[in-house]
Amino acid sequence: MDVTQASRECETVLDEIGGAVICEREFLETVLLGVVGRGHVLLEDVPGTGKTLTAKSVATALGLSFSRIQFTPDLLPSDVTGTHVFNEQERQFEFNEGPIFANIVLADEINRAPPKTQAALLEAMEEGQVTVDGETRPLPQPFFVIATQNPVEQEGTFPLPEAQVDRFLVKTSMGYPDEAGEVELLHRRRSRDAMSPSVDTVFEPEHVAQLRQVPETVRVDDDLIDYVVALARETRTDGRVEVGVSPRGTQRLFEAARAYATIVGREYVTPDDIKRVAQPVLAHRLVLTPDATVNNVSKIQIVDTVLESVPVPTVE
Repeated sequence: MDVTQASRECETVLDEIGGAVICEREFLETVLLGVVGRGHVLLEDVPGTGKTLTAKSVATALGLSFSRIQFTPDLLPSDVTGTHVFNEQERQFEFNEGPIFANIVLADEINRAPPKTQAALLEAMEEGQVTVDGETRPLPQPFFVIATQNPVEQEGTFPLPEAQVDRFLVKTSMGYPDEAGEVELLHRRRSRDAMSPSVDTVFEPEHVAQLRQVPETVRVDDDLIDYVVALARETRTDGRVEVGVSPRGTQRLFEAARAYATIVGREYVTPDDIKRVAQPVLAHRLVLTPDATVNNVSKIQIVDTVLESVPVPTVE
């Protein structure tokens, strides 16, 4: 699969999902970045905006298996990864796979589970495997996590540790639709019998693996590599930031830029590609100082400042 074909396939997937989910096209592109860039996506938004529908629609459109895990304070790691159950007929223990064994996993309200259960996702997200009772089991490939967080009702939640937040390629939100979008939502509901919209499968599962390899062929010039590094390092010098973007974050910005170039059908990365993905890739990786937190400094503002202060290379 070349870049042109990959972009055409991505457009088909975006059009199909857009027929079910009322949201900005840019939001869907950001979610698709996680698939193409071989990363994971963190969605933070209020209930009822369509986060679950988006995740299910992505899985269906790509022809991949899907599972949903509702994270609660009493959820155990074994509820996610699976456990051994004694088979009385065979007189031996058998492993029952947990909901993590799917291509696309929706970790709903991930910050409501205790840290021990959240940690069960760490190995899965980074290594594509889980270890239960000392035995390591590979997860289906491709493997992709869409996690959601509710920014309200923080009582009884467990904030994700920075090490786990850093595992997400991008963090984004849907927001409320505009008035025209909400009217369109009701028009679509009136024209169907089912309560929730559905999408068709437009992708073969084996094509997803091919799609995820295409960004490796996208060219990134040396001056743009320097630009990516300069952006990451600039976050570490901002006085409002206690912990800036890690080297892993620098690499993720590089990978996300190549993935975005693939989605738009370009065989090379431009400065605009890097700037387009900088917010969803970098903002959630920043740890602010206590003073900045008290003063309600936005991480998005800091990334904006970094983008303005770092000289943009000229593409000839």
